[in-house]
Amino acid sequence: MKNLILLLFSCFVLQTTAQSTITSAQWQEDLKFLQQTIHKDYSFLFKKTTTKEFDKSVEVLYSDIPNLQEHEIIIGLARIVASFKYGHTSLRLGGIEGTFSQLPINLYQFNDGVYVQGVHKEYADALGAKVIAVGDVPIKDALKAIYPVVSVENEQFFKAYGFFYLVSPEVLHAQGVIPELSKNVALTFEKEGSTFTLNFNAMEYGESIPAVYGFVKQKGDWLDIREQNKTPLYLKHLEKIYYYEYLPEHKTVYVRQSQIQDDPDEDIPAFYTRVFEFIEHNDVEKLVIDVRLNGGGNNYKNKAIITRIIESKKINKVGSLYVIIGRRTFSACQNLVNELDNYTNAIFIGEPTGENVNFYGDNRNVELPNSKIPVRLSFAWWQDKPQWENAPWTAPHIAVDMSFEDYRTNQDPVLNAVLLSSDDNFILDPMQFMTDLYMAGEMEKLEKEAVRMINDPKYRFFDFEGELNNTGYNLLGRKQYQEAIAVFGFVTQLFPESANAWDSLAEGFLKAGDTEKAIELYNKALSMDPNGATGRNASEMLQRIAKGHH
Repeated sequence: MKNLILLLFSCFVLQTTAQSTITSAQWQEDLKFLQQTIHKDYSFLFKKTTTKEFDKSVEVLYSDIPNLQEHEIIIGLARIVASFKYGHTSLRLGGIEGTFSQLPINLYQFNDGVYVQGVHKEYADALGAKVIAVGDVPIKDALKAIYPVVSVENEQFFKAYGFFYLVSPEVLHAQGVIPELSKNVALTFEKEGSTFTLNFNAMEYGESIPAVYGFVKQKGDWLDIREQNKTPLYLKHLEKIYYYEYLPEHKTVYVRQSQIQDDPDEDIPAFYTRVFEFIEHNDVEKLVIDVRLNGGGNNYKNKAIITRIIESKKINKVGSLYVIIGRRTFSACQNLVNELDNYTNAIFIGEPTGENVNFYGDNRNVELPNSKIPVRLSFAWWQDKPQWENAPWTAPHIAVDMSFEDYRTNQDPVLNAVLLSSDDNFILDPMQFMTDLYMAGEMEKLEKEAVRMINDPKYRFFDFEGELNNTGYNLLGRKQYQEAIAVFGFVTQLFPESANAWDSLAEGFLKAGDTEKAIELYNKALSMDPNGATGRNASEMLQRIAKGHH
């Protein structure tokens, strides 16, 4: 997987000098070519969407093309490609010269809102402001509108890369955020208790935001809201792919690695050999590997990292190895995270990754015959985990994220959580912990600890309901009906507002032969979710019971 995620967003830099205008019929030919190519050579990509949904979207765009402007047609194609929801499968929006532009502003979603992290000096008043609206559309709705254009793997991927689309006037118009295409777009902000609106003029075609790993650095005409008196470790030496620093007061070695590629000055095996030689001969108790900015590279270069960790008895133990992950952790770096999870005692901390655990990666360029737009279509399935362990992302064992003020003042709450935490109550594997309490018959402690963990922000990305529900269904599959009912019942105690929890408990009673109780609980689930998927399932089960087909 040698392509880096950064290449995905070269989409706003001119790539091709094809004829600037082609006919509606030629666009329709391109669309049909794309449809036929996917069906013929890439049908395996139909995992998160169906052939029926795909063909319907093609049919709609085909009919609409004669009435659309060029940028609207291209965005329509991008939506179709994005429907596969694999980050490596995307349409390069810069495929036709002079079509897409950007506003001179860089936005970042912190845990307390979307803020202006960087901006051209001409719009300095917006620096550090919270974004309230784009045009007349509230920021939340604007993000929802552009979401279908982005080849998102998950919500984290969108946080990392979706904002490049939000500041494109052409995307905003095609997705209905602004009513008319204009190179002048108004954004509404909140700053220091005041609300104000600024009009931004798009940059010249071919110009792009000079962001490095998602952040604009203060240089030349560009401003960064971050205080410039110091630099946090994760933003130090960004000209290097990796570096390390010893933090003697914490007996910790900190490594930031931002690509899975060899640095020109020192390859990965040599670098990690040097890191572990230092660890071996110095007073080191912890190693922190920070891959929150790492968008991938070459999978074959992960081996040297993993083997050196495994060989280190000093580091490869619970509590000594921490890995910082985040929204930009993607591609070959997701595979590194998978391997760390499989083969080391790493504790993951930060935000979830921007990649599915198992995913379609490496892509080929498929050029549309008339417009010459390059479409990247993935062909390689990467699976480091069993299929039943697949998930939208790798969730951190300890969830920590960053506020706007943290960024502005150069704080790093994620690294601080590693260095300063002394919480002896942290549970690395909540499910195993709860299982052990259950097997020991400590039901009162089990309930107390489950409630504590569910309400602890550190565990907010752990799917307690889903994991417990899966345990119940595993018991149900082994015909351990009463045990399954006990687990499902426990889930309803923890999540009483969840229709799915009551639906699962109903199924447990049905399998156990208590039809009357099952009917009562299915009706409860239906009343809680009358128009949703759980309600539909409950309704169908009630009909089956009435017909005697259960």
